[in-house]
Amino acid sequence: MESSTFFNIFAGLLVFPALLLLQFAPLNVNAADADPLQDFCVADLTKDLYLSGYPCKTPAAVTTDDFVFDGLTAPAQTNNSVGASAILADVDTFAGLNSLGLSFAKLDFAKGGIIQPHTHPRASEIIYVVKGALYAGFVTADNKLFSKVISKGEVMIFPRGLIHFQLNVGDAPAQAVVALNSQSPGFQTISSALFGSNIKDEVLQKSFLILDQKTIDRLKAIFSGST
Repeated sequence: MESSTFFNIFAGLLVFPALLLLQFAPLNVNAADADPLQDFCVADLTKDLYLSGYPCKTPAAVTTDDFVFDGLTAPAQTNNSVGASAILADVDTFAGLNSLGLSFAKLDFAKGGIIQPHTHPRASEIIYVVKGALYAGFVTADNKLFSKVISKGEVMIFPRGLIHFQLNVGDAPAQAVVALNSQSPGFQTISSALFGSNIKDEVLQKSFLILDQKTIDRLKAIFSGST
């Protein structure tokens, strides 16, 4: 066998597995929660969370009430420092969501209230404005802002893991509902993550360039819950 022919065969053997991996890699990268393997898997909240969800209740012990959640009937608390808050229906509060790859929340805003910039590391989000007007938006990985005032009946999407926010810009209280494509989307507020997590002061000073020690101490006191 000629050396060139041997080389071509050898190269092909190396390239084919690589192409095969590339073919299927996006399926893993873009996947959200794993697909369920049964009609339902109501969480047994007496057991520990593991891998991609809670263990299932015995089907014979499941009732209709496991698929109904009334925790969103009351308004969320807005008498706080930001004038807004959310009530979340995720797997930890609504066991019927286990393995279904979704969760839900209701947002309430006082006049001028804000849901601060935050991320959901495990979910994309869609928001529907029930009443009022919200200035809402998200920032991409290359720091491009997509934002708009959305009003009653309008919907906006926040892609998975990106920083986003909602601010009530109307003259009255506002309300919205959101759906997320994970039973446990996670919620990380940017300000609390930076100033409430005991990151060294030097990191914060060098990151924000103009923060003096007094300002850092003040921000840490606010976001660590000390005041």
